[in-house]
Amino acid sequence: MQLARRRAAAGGADMNFKESLLTSLSALLSNKLRSLLTMLGIIIGVAAVITMIAIGEGSQQAVMERIQALGSNLLFISPGAQRGGGATVIQTGTSQRLKLSDAEAIEVGSTAILAVVPELNRQAQVKYENRNWNTRVVGTTPEYELVRNFFVVDGRYFTHSEEKAASKVAVIGFTIVENLFPTQDPVGKLIRLQGMTFEVIGVLESKGQSGFQNPDDQIIVPLTTAQRRLFGVDHLSQVTVQVLDQAHSDTAFYDIERVLRRAHKLREDQDNDFSIRNQADIIATFQETQQTFTFLLAGIAAVSLLVGGIGIMNIMIVSVTERTREIGVRKAIGARKRDIMTQFLIESITLSIVGGFLGIVLGVVASYLISTYGNLTPMISLQSIVVSFVFASFVGVFFGMYPAWKASESNVIDALRYE
Repeated sequence: MQLARRRAAAGGADMNFKESLLTSLSALLSNKLRSLLTMLGIIIGVAAVITMIAIGEGSQQAVMERIQALGSNLLFISPGAQRGGGATVIQTGTSQRLKLSDAEAIEVGSTAILAVVPELNRQAQVKYENRNWNTRVVGTTPEYELVRNFFVVDGRYFTHSEEKAASKVAVIGFTIVENLFPTQDPVGKLIRLQGMTFEVIGVLESKGQSGFQNPDDQIIVPLTTAQRRLFGVDHLSQVTVQVLDQAHSDTAFYDIERVLRRAHKLREDQDNDFSIRNQADIIATFQETQQTFTFLLAGIAAVSLLVGGIGIMNIMIVSVTERTREIGVRKAIGARKRDIMTQFLIESITLSIVGGFLGIVLGVVASYLISTYGNLTPMISLQSIVVSFVFASFVGVFFGMYPAWKASESNVIDALRYE
């Protein structure tokens, strides 16, 4: 007897749920335009989250590839102590500049080093006929081409003899070509840097934008030319060291530190007046920055999901008010509070789920369009799709709870009297 009653109760519950489901879907389909407008906030929110995360991850991957393309197994030595806590600490009486003698000492001071490239970087105005462009001038040695992977696609690189003679020759990046020589072959042409005439002897291959620095926007000249003729200095901006392989990176690091501390006559109680970084450090720093930026964009986009949830709650409250008589009739014929609550929860969850699905489609399409017609290459991750969809569903449950509860608490007599 008790088993029969349980089966009957279970069957009744199934029928009530099916009835609530059919009633909910019928209500949504009978107001298609309102349902679509209600879902719009969810659609835009999910699409925005997916697109922003895809753009952030795509940009991060592209920049990392370009950083790695600038050379392999590299150490970068800069003047000044390693930054820590937002401040750079320099001991009194220490050298804060790198000299060519430091680069030469590094080259002979370690067996783990393959090549050493001194660099002097400065901004300068370059002119050709009636065109001019502000760019970065890099004074360096011929080894720069192989160590930093800046190969020439037209013309040639300068030679060691030209570097020793401080010749006024220049190898230019693709951005310079686009702005100064849009319709001409630049090789053999004469440009002016700091009021001096230089011959363009080569054009670098294009590498594309890399973070805040464009490797195509540079002019490479011999180091001696940059120091003696252009800028009148004897120090360096940076020394790039190519290590034999990744396994020798730590050995090279400590050899360089030992050599430079001895060259700069630093006591044991004094900190380094130089910093040594490797590509892994640079990539890790960039990843942290890019990840923070991506989370910021995703957070901003997620706000529209909350706005969409508020829109769902608003429309559902209006719907409860409009359908008060319907609620009274259902209660009069035996519907319980939980049946009414289930009905309206199903409506809000359906709006969220369908809106989330449409948002995923829109986000994927938007990412594809950006990839096709823009300069970015978004990377759509399954994780961002799942998180966005789950969050959209949660929004539907959370913001649909109050309207559903309000509907279930309606008084039968008052509801039947409602006009």
